[in-house]
Amino acid sequence: MVALVSQENAVALVSRTGRQLQRYRKGRRQVVGCIPYRFKFGEEDCLKESAELELEVLVISSQKGNGMLFPKGGWEQDESKKEAALRETIEEAGVRGIVGGKLGKWSFKSKTHDSFYEGYMFPLLVQEQLELWPEKNVRERIWMSVAEARQVCRHWWMKDALDRLVNRLTAPRQFKSEL
Repeated sequence: MVALVSQENAVALVSRTGRQLQRYRKGRRQVVGCIPYRFKFGEEDCLKESAELELEVLVISSQKGNGMLFPKGGWEQDESKKEAALRETIEEAGVRGIVGGKLGKWSFKSKTHDSFYEGYMFPLLVQEQLELWPEKNVRERIWMSVAEARQVCRHWWMKDALDRLVNRLTAPRQFKSEL
């Protein structure tokens, strides 16, 4: 197994493989992932005093070509949940940033294996988008609006995590506007 090695500006171009170090709880594989996001404003917004920031999220293609999803993968014994989520996001989507507090935990049945999983998702405020990353040749990454991501995401539990992210990011604004 080759580990992803992050240094100042270098990333190993090999993903971790194998499941011998993966975590299981009550027979369920533990997976973790991130919803990479950023705020974007158009050129015309820069000129406005009260510019609205548009939330964008990064989705990636499935390795098997069956739709789009957020980066996620196995949580290994030598990592915290957040470390594993960041590693998977670098490996699969080629972005790094600040991992926020857990969005939640979901139990779901694998679409490709006849087994149940427990999934944990975290928000990741993207600070760097890498030109080269381990799964660059097997995945496509696309920035899109929340509405577009909700439409193309193939997993119900990831859509729920996306809703929780949006609620978390917009709640302070809604509260502020009510004052």
